[in-house]
Amino acid sequence: MADEETTMTLLDETLPLVASTAQSEATKARELADRYGLEFVDVQQFRIDNELFRSVPFDLMLRYLFLPEERREGRLRVVMADPSDVVKLDQLEVLLGEPVDVKVGARGAIEEILQKSESVQRVLDEATEDFRMQLVQEDDDGEEILSLDRLTADASPIIKLVDTTIFNAIQRRASDIHIETRESDVVIKYRIDGVLYQAMEPIDKRHHQTVISRLKVMSELDIAEKRIPQDGRFKLRLKQRTIDFRVSIVPTVHGEDCVIRILDKESMNKDFKSLRLDILGIDAETSRKLRKFIREPYGMVLVTGPTGSGKTTTLYACLSEIQSPEDKIITIEDPVEYQLKGISQIPVNEKKGLTFARGLRSILRHDPDKIMIGEIRDEETAQIAIQSALTGHLVFTTVHANNVVDVLGRFLNMNVDLYNFVSALNCIVAQRLVRKICESCKKPVKVSWQLLDESGLDPDVYGDYTFYEGAGCIECDGTGFHGRSAVSELLDLSDTIRELILGRRPASEIKRVAKEEGMIFLRESALQKAFEGVTTLREVNKVTFVD
Repeated sequence: MADEETTMTLLDETLPLVASTAQSEATKARELADRYGLEFVDVQQFRIDNELFRSVPFDLMLRYLFLPEERREGRLRVVMADPSDVVKLDQLEVLLGEPVDVKVGARGAIEEILQKSESVQRVLDEATEDFRMQLVQEDDDGEEILSLDRLTADASPIIKLVDTTIFNAIQRRASDIHIETRESDVVIKYRIDGVLYQAMEPIDKRHHQTVISRLKVMSELDIAEKRIPQDGRFKLRLKQRTIDFRVSIVPTVHGEDCVIRILDKESMNKDFKSLRLDILGIDAETSRKLRKFIREPYGMVLVTGPTGSGKTTTLYACLSEIQSPEDKIITIEDPVEYQLKGISQIPVNEKKGLTFARGLRSILRHDPDKIMIGEIRDEETAQIAIQSALTGHLVFTTVHANNVVDVLGRFLNMNVDLYNFVSALNCIVAQRLVRKICESCKKPVKVSWQLLDESGLDPDVYGDYTFYEGAGCIECDGTGFHGRSAVSELLDLSDTIRELILGRRPASEIKRVAKEEGMIFLRESALQKAFEGVTTLREVNKVTFVD
């Protein structure tokens, strides 16, 4: 704990230093430009021409540290960190095969843009010293043993390919890597902001087994077993931070497929350091109601939605907001996706017999005030969770269902006592994630009448309304989206709603009364994001239905 506090203090002290370094670099670049009579460019405001960027060899940009700005009248204008070396400039003109006009920019800012663009260019064929990864293995005591996985010049091309693929995925903010086997080739895809994108050109099928075997070795799986699914995990240390990976391999008609889940705790740390409900994008009214319920002394706060809809992150945000030294908070999760300071977290281990139900029973003997259960999957866990909420604990948990009303049917199928369940519930939150439009290439658009009609909006009212879309740029890797935002609906278990549920009234009646009591539905919440220019209408239609 002391180490964590020291690290956070060092980070807080380092941030002003980083800012001052950037300012001093900009000042030096201005002085350099004045000395040589050249134009200074603020690279922070620099907008890259993607076509031009792709036409210039990336290794030259790295070697001579420059960015291409524009090509005009047969000359290439570039922004360079150090224009003082005339010999280097002559070499660059020869290698590019065209004359060069130079402007000056700050070295650090140029390096940052080149770092971001690595994923666009996919130039990670040669893993240099900076890109070396260290495989971290765990023994039975949970101690990390470092073993260097050296990427030397004569290292296996397959090792380079796997490590490059993983490194590239981390650079592009991917949450998963999919390796799919086809009849004659192997396709590698990244899931970025919830959508799959092809990472590179398909690989020849003859390399497939070697790639899968490499991943099995890293995950300590049986490389000889190809007929049954296998699950494993490994860690890599990359640029002074440790990243966890979960690996799932399944046999298919054409061979084994692999999915790697990336759990990058350190990169999440920036968000989790100040994780609050408004940071997630939850609207002000829903946040206000939810904050009221998470401060109740006991009861159950239930978050629902499909896989990958940010349920666990929402619960983390709730815990971060209510955490205090006076309360003992214990969580049981599968897996622990992020370590929260000051909270006891227990990872489920089904192989060793530590299930949600068994762990939950043990937790209750540890005198907790608040409990978070990663997911309610079975009748036994549901019964204990409800009982805990009724006996003075505040319980946070998730369940898979499409909306707040479907949750009721889900619990009834688990044979829980309806009266106890309704008495325990404080509120139900249903959630989805929509992709946010990239701020760097955001542009206003007029949408077609057909799209308005498909979205359930009156074309006469919204025909002239200005919506927004992303054009695609280097920041968002040409997708037009960068990051995701939560849209949600919250059902307040008022006395009227409780009576309707106990009377087993139809879902439509419960929805009508909830609407009268001021509930904002998922669709309305998502459309509001589109009206505010946070996301697009197509994205809204993808994650919610028109009522």
